[in-house]
Amino acid sequence: MSSRFTHKEIAHQAGLSLATVDRVLHGRAHVSLATKDRLHAALQELEQQYAVSPLRQTRVTLDIVMQAPERFSSAVRAAFEAELPLVRPATFRARFHLAEVMREAEITALLRAIAKRGSQGVVLKVPATPAIEICLAELAARKIPVISYVTDVSVGLRLAYVGMQNRHAGATAAYLLAKMAPKRASRVLVTLSSLGFEGEEARRIGFCRALANHAPHLSVTTVSEGFGVDRATGSLIDQALAEHPDIASVYSIGGGNRAILDAFATANRPIEVFAAHDLDRTNRQLLKTGQVSFVIHHSLRQDARRIALHFSKHYRLIAQDTQIEDSEISIACPVF
Repeated sequence: MSSRFTHKEIAHQAGLSLATVDRVLHGRAHVSLATKDRLHAALQELEQQYAVSPLRQTRVTLDIVMQAPERFSSAVRAAFEAELPLVRPATFRARFHLAEVMREAEITALLRAIAKRGSQGVVLKVPATPAIEICLAELAARKIPVISYVTDVSVGLRLAYVGMQNRHAGATAAYLLAKMAPKRASRVLVTLSSLGFEGEEARRIGFCRALANHAPHLSVTTVSEGFGVDRATGSLIDQALAEHPDIASVYSIGGGNRAILDAFATANRPIEVFAAHDLDRTNRQLLKTGQVSFVIHHSLRQDARRIALHFSKHYRLIAQDTQIEDSEISIACPVF
């Protein structure tokens, strides 16, 4: 049994002799169960004391790599900058690498540069492509922990996932939309920023499966690769509306909601139910004006804290039995 503490520290904490501590730690015979339990309890106590010691001045610098519309990434940045200074016992700092659109080659070059320079942790919101996952394996080989944020990557390549449970979020959107939509046959337009984001695809799957149960009279059409950017998203919506005259509702997973509304207005087509994601500045305004029916969201500041807690556990700055709960799904509705 290995330990970060000296035999003398353990013996003092447990009230045991150095010889007894040595026998327990090396698994030797002639040690009672009660003595073993006392030593294990002492180790736990030392771990807790180590985690909360005011003498520790550990600094953890994180690299936040995000491909997302500016309205979302700026909200994430504000949440991290507000929350990370409050986290203890370590001092957390963040370096932000944010872009609305990044080619795969740009992402892999950035991740390799981070790996070469060194980092104490990477927070990642990018597509889960094979080339990017090769870079994540290289980060792992350099013992740089990765947390996937909002959208996931292969489990073996990351320390943890932080964000809402995406299939549950999609199913929640389907339930609410089915309750609000008229009871007649029509079509729901589902918009993704890109099929490369595992989290968005998980939301779409959860939505489609739940909608088939709650409202089998509603069919679904999906568009993607607008990357949440208004111009590209608007062109996709124009095409979908021309091809499907029965589109009556929207589930916007990938953003670009002003462009979606403009496309419907230009086509002189009403929207019966508009479900969206994230309480960014755009969606807050659209809720105020009643142009969006509801927004599924989660607390970005709490996400920042969860991420810091995961890295704190990884570096053994807090007790290893600290429970870190999943992000809670919340619903925002217009207030008139």
